Amino acid sequence: MSDNNDNSLAGRAALAAGAAIGSAAIAAALLFVKRRNDRKKVDGKPGATNTAPHFPNETD
Repeated sequence: MSDNNDNSLAGRAALAAGAAIGSAAIAAALLFVKRRNDRKKVDGKPGATNTAPHFPNETD
């Protein structure tokens, strides 16, 4: 590290802005992962299509 101590208002503002942007990015990533996991749990089976159903009806 350098021995320069930047205690100016601009330096503090830049540090605060960087921390806020970093925190927002982490929060957005966590929300994205949570939403993705929630959708994966709800959509367990793919939907059937008219041409090739993924899950045919059971037969005896």
